[in-house]
Amino acid sequence: MNSDLVFNVVRGLHIVAVIAWMAGLLYLPRLFAYHTRATPGSEMDETFKVMEVKLLRMIINPAMIMVLVFGGCMVWLDLGRRGPHFWLQAWFLTKIAGFVALSAWHGFLAVSRRAFAEGRNIHSERFWRMTNEVPFLVAIVVVIAATTKFGA
Repeated sequence: MNSDLVFNVVRGLHIVAVIAWMAGLLYLPRLFAYHTRATPGSEMDETFKVMEVKLLRMIINPAMIMVLVFGGCMVWLDLGRRGPHFWLQAWFLTKIAGFVALSAWHGFLAVSRRAFAEGRNIHSERFWRMTNEVPFLVAIVVVIAATTKFGA
């Protein structure tokens, strides 16, 4: 099979996984913003808890794993195409830094989801609305880095 075809299929799957991951990372804080309005123990509170855990476990977590798997496959395939020197290029390091930042945000959201489930949320609706766009800002930088390959 043509190595360019394999790389493009893996890249396509990586992009789809990133879209799913980003959708979840953008939606979960919005759910948290609405959840802050719910009375603890109410039907609405319980509904948000179910929505949040399902979003995290059924979409966000698997999507992140797929981002890592397909991203790793692209790096491995690129070793044969470009050699290892691209690992030290600014665009690639920026992309890795973005992945680390989004992974940290993912972890923060998972801890926050647990806090909501236990009735221990400490953040306001305003906090969740303001931080809701953090992953999108990181994604802009990562996409520009990956598409322009600046510094290459």
